[in-house]
Amino acid sequence: MPVPVPRQRAIPAVESGQAQAVFSPGGPSGDTTGGLAGTAPAPRAATTPVDSTTNLTLLVIEDDPAGALGVPQMLDAAGRPIRIRTARNLTEAERLLTHDVHCILLDLALPAPGRATDVADELATLKHVLELAPRHAVLALTASGDTETGAEAVRVGAQDYLFRDELDSRLLSRAIRYAVERKRSDKAERRLTESRLRAQENARLERGLLPTPLLEGSSLRFAARYRPGRSRALLGGDFYDTVRTADGTVHAMIGDVCGHGPDEAALGVELRIAWRALTFAGLCGDELLSTLQQVLEHERESDEIFATLCTVDIAPDGRRAGLCLAGHPSPLIARPGRPAELLPYENNGPALGLLPNARWPRMQVELGAAWSLMLYTDGLIEGHTGVGNERLGQDGMVDMVRRQLAQGLEGEELLRAAVSEVRELNGGELADDVAVLLLDRKP
Repeated sequence: MPVPVPRQRAIPAVESGQAQAVFSPGGPSGDTTGGLAGTAPAPRAATTPVDSTTNLTLLVIEDDPAGALGVPQMLDAAGRPIRIRTARNLTEAERLLTHDVHCILLDLALPAPGRATDVADELATLKHVLELAPRHAVLALTASGDTETGAEAVRVGAQDYLFRDELDSRLLSRAIRYAVERKRSDKAERRLTESRLRAQENARLERGLLPTPLLEGSSLRFAARYRPGRSRALLGGDFYDTVRTADGTVHAMIGDVCGHGPDEAALGVELRIAWRALTFAGLCGDELLSTLQQVLEHERESDEIFATLCTVDIAPDGRRAGLCLAGHPSPLIARPGRPAELLPYENNGPALGLLPNARWPRMQVELGAAWSLMLYTDGLIEGHTGVGNERLGQDGMVDMVRRQLAQGLEGEELLRAAVSEVRELNGGELADDVAVLLLDRKP
C-alpha cells in the first residue's frame, strides 16, 4: 500500500523538564516546521551549519503505532525549541531528511526491510540510515540496559546511544547538542586529515620534480639552494638543472618563469625536463633555446607568460665554457687572486616567449684552472636592503659574495650564507622565488 505523506505539527516552547510526550495521535508522522506535506524535499547535500541563530531540528525514526515512545519537548542551549519531525519507516525518513535536519534519533527496534527483528537487523537498519545520511549526527535508541547493542551502534557509526525508557528533555537535548558537535568535530578532523595527506602527497610530488644533478665522472663540485616564494610549497617558477653528457661536457641551466604560482611551477618543471632531454640529444646554444621557446609557447596559459634562462656548457677540460643568456642575469665567477665578477652579458638575448624567431648568441668564456661559477635567479638580487625602496641589485650581490668568499665560505655554506643575508637585508621572507646554483673546479 502507498506510504502516507507525513503531516506536520507545531510544538510550543516549554521549559526543560516540564514537557509531555509530543507524538501526535492524529497521524503517523509530525514536524514542527510546517509546510512540507505534499512537497518535494530540499537536497540533502549537507546539513545546515549550526550557529547562534539556527534552530536545531531532530528527525525521529520509530514505528510504534501506539505512540508509546515519548520524545519530550526540548530547548537548545539558547532556549529555543528544538524542532522535531517523525517518520515511521525509512521511506518517510528519506522524504523528511532535508538539509535543515541536524540530528537523527533512530529506534533500533525498527526492523530492517523484509527481516525479523534481532540485533543484526537493528544494526543493518542503522547502517542503512548512516548511508542515507552520511553528513548527519545519529543517536541510537535501544532497550533499557542494553549497553552492548548501544556500544556496537557507536562502533558502527552513531555518535551516541540512549535508553528508550530514560528519555527526558534535559538528557535528550544535551545528547542532541553533543551528537551534532561531535559530528561536526569529526568532519573537521577528517578534513584536516585529508588536507594533511594532500599536503604530504603534494610535497612528495614536488620533491620528485626537483632536479637530481647528473654529474657522474665529472670533477666539478655542485651545490644548489632553492626557496619558493609560495607559502608552504617546495616548487616555484624558478628551475635549474645540471648534467654531464657522454663527451664529458658539463651543462648547467637556471631559469625563471614570470610569476611564482602553481601554474608557473608546472611550466618551469616542463622547461627543465625539456632542457635535459634536448641537451642529451645534442642540442646547444641558439638551437636549444629556440626549441625551448616552442615548448613554452605551446604549454603556457597565455601569451603574456615568458621565461628567462641562462645556460652554460663547460668544456671537458673545465677551462672554458659557452654562455647563452635569454633575458637572464649574468652568472658570477670567482677565481683565486681575483675579485668575484659578473661574466659578460653584452650579447644577452630576449626572454623566451617574448619575440618570435628570436636568436640567442653563444659567447665563449675563459674560466681558467680554478674557479667557482654561480648561477642565480633575480629573486636573489631584487630583495630590499632596508634603506627605503633600494634593492640589492647585481652590484650589491657581487659585493656580498666577495665579502663571504673572503671569510672562507664555499659550496653549500656560501649559498646558505648568501640567501640568509639577502633575507635579513629584506627584513623577512622574499616575495619572489630564489634559486642559486654553484659549480666549483679546483686543480
